[in-house]
Amino acid sequence: MFIDYAKIYVKAGDGGAGAVAFRREKYVPKGGPAGGNGGNGGSVIFIADSNLNTLLDFRYQKKYLAQNGDKGGSSLKDGKTGKDILIKVPIGTIIKDAETEEVLSDLDSNGKEFVAAKGGKGGKGNSNFATPTNQTPRYAESGKPGEEINVVLELKLIADVGLVGFPNAGKSTLISVISDAKPKIADYPFTTLEPNLGIVRYKDFKSIIVADIPGIIEGAHQGKGLGLKFLRHIERTKILLLMIDITSENPQNDYDTLLNELNNYSKVLSRKKKILAFSKSDLVENSIIKKIEKKKIKGYTGPVIVFSSATQSGIQELLDKLWEELHD
Repeated sequence: MFIDYAKIYVKAGDGGAGAVAFRREKYVPKGGPAGGNGGNGGSVIFIADSNLNTLLDFRYQKKYLAQNGDKGGSSLKDGKTGKDILIKVPIGTIIKDAETEEVLSDLDSNGKEFVAAKGGKGGKGNSNFATPTNQTPRYAESGKPGEEINVVLELKLIADVGLVGFPNAGKSTLISVISDAKPKIADYPFTTLEPNLGIVRYKDFKSIIVADIPGIIEGAHQGKGLGLKFLRHIERTKILLLMIDITSENPQNDYDTLLNELNNYSKVLSRKKKILAFSKSDLVENSIIKKIEKKKIKGYTGPVIVFSSATQSGIQELLDKLWEELHD
């Protein structure tokens, strides 16, 4: 199951209290202060892991607590430091403060770490407070509390190309043809209920990572359909492949609607490089295909590709164009 959102509570360990102790040695009836320091509390650390691709684990565990530091001991023995808690998340996870929605970290590369809550400092033992006028202090510091915070985790897929189109535009079929991804495919809207990532093998061991998200409908940026939930997954992509069903009665309107939803959702999406492609060319006559290739879509000046996933006509041309634009 693909889960791309979670809200959890994390708390670092408290620092251990410093000790009040005195030297107790033979022939030294009144030994000096010998209380050790408390150990520091463990921290809560997030780390991006390339082996993960969902936030599913956080659906079942909502609290993460690091270990407290131990108390200081006698004979100047310091308390043991609490263990950090390391939380693994998929690459592309954004960590936000749940209260302010401030972005705290973007774990966009494998192994990248973020300390979400720092462990409390251990208190000083009474050995630290001896002075010429008070050689036997009978007090020590308490440990400092560890930091705590509610955080939101949002996963944004990292891909080269994002497929954008209405339900049944053929996005899932395309990704199944050009990559090893196996999305659910059927002839009804919203077959795709979660994003799919496909790695496309391209000439001489090169590759293109493609993201397929659920179909966009008018009003997606306002939460209609499934668009709002998944549009964030194409914010990181370098290119958007706008797909329109070649049998559409009004391609211009389809294009305008898709562009409007992208622009209203995010200015980042509106500025991305775009390629326009007409799918399902096997369903129309060659005369229609030629007409589509010649017809200008208002507001679009880039390349237009016509292809069919069923017959694989135009697929290589499409991949060549994607590679060319990615490395332009």
